[in-house]
Parts: sequence; structure tokens; C-alpha cells
Amino acid sequence: MARLILSFYTDRLEPKSETRLAGCNRVVFVRDGDAILRAAGQAAGVAASSAWHGRNELVVTAGAAGATLLRWELVAGAVAGSAPTLAHAVELGDPGGYLMRCDRVDFPPGGIAYTHVHRGPGIRCLLAGAIRVEVNGKGHDIAPGEAWFEAGPDPVLALASKKEPTAFARVMILPRELRGKSSIRYVRPEDADKPKLQTYRIFCDEPIELP
Repeated sequence: MARLILSFYTDRLEPKSETRLAGCNRVVFVRDGDAILRAAGQAAGVAASSAWHGRNELVVTAGAAGATLLRWELVAGAVAGSAPTLAHAVELGDPGGYLMRCDRVDFPPGGIAYTHVHRGPGIRCLLAGAIRVEVNGKGHDIAPGEAWFEAGPDPVLALASKKEPTAFARVMILPRELRGKSSIRYVRPEDADKPKLQTYRIFCDEPIELP
């Protein structure tokens, strides 16, 4: 069983500024603006509402208007460098290995994610709207820009704003066997057949080697 740290950062970059990051299993999601990401001899232009995954040393150059980045890192031991917005220990022991998935979930007004569990841990960040997350009977109201951790096996009920569309980005650490497959399981059988109004967009679904 590997005990690792999943960390989430919010980076606000000035126009044309450059940031260098040490190598690790990482996902970068551009919340607004745009950036050029260089790693392992390759460069990728990443626009708003797009994401990148890699594990090598990374150089980020913000675009002409700057950029706001959401960044997830999976590391062994203590978190180094700048303080994360949120960090949580995770224990990973699936013999089949793991993948790092980044996706975006969008709800129309009044959308509900019925009580469910996932096959692995993850950190979410609210992009727009509002959402109430209830875990084991305890509710938390989340505002845009705020992040929260879900362990995976704990039943979660999510209630999106009734007044406006709601969206969040997330990164989950999942068994490799789920590549290209849904990780969700509804706790109550009657919920599995109810209409699901939320939509999903997967950006990265990449196998990783644990540190």
C-alpha cells in the first residue's frame, strides 16, 4: 500500500510570466487565459477550459493576458514548494496500477448527483455556480474557487444551484482498469435509473507510475 499526497494549487500568472515546476505526476487545467506548457522536449498550447497531463519537469509560460491555472500533483512524502490550496493523504494499493483522470462536470440549474461513490480519491474545484455536498450526513456549501476532497468510498450527495448553471473540474486517482469508463456507482438502486442531467468532459485519462 502506497501512502501519497494529492495536492491542489491555484496559480495566477502575470502576462508572459514563466514558472518552472519539478517533475511529478501532475495535471494542469487552465481556468482562464492561456499558457504554453513545455516538458520532455515538447510544447503544448493550452487554452481556457483545457487540461494537460505529464510527469516531467514543466515550464509554464502565460499568454498575453495572463492565466489562472488549477494544478493537481501526486507526490510521495511532504509537499514541497508553495503551499497548496488543499492537500490530502491517499492510500493506493490496487495491484493493477492507477491512472490520473481530469474531467469537468456541468449541471443545469437544479441538477443533482444522487448519492454515489467512486473507485478512487480526488479533489474538485468549483468553477461556476454553487453546490452543496453532503457526505455521511454532513453538508458543505461550496462557492466558486473553493476546492474539496472526496475519498471515493464515502457516499456523496451533490445538489447544484437551482438558480444558475454549476460546473467543477476534478482530478481523481483511479484503478487503470477504469480507463475510458465511468468511476461512479449509485448507492441506492432506484437512483441508477433516474434521469441524469449533468454532463461530463474528460480531458486526461492517463496511466501513471506511482512515486
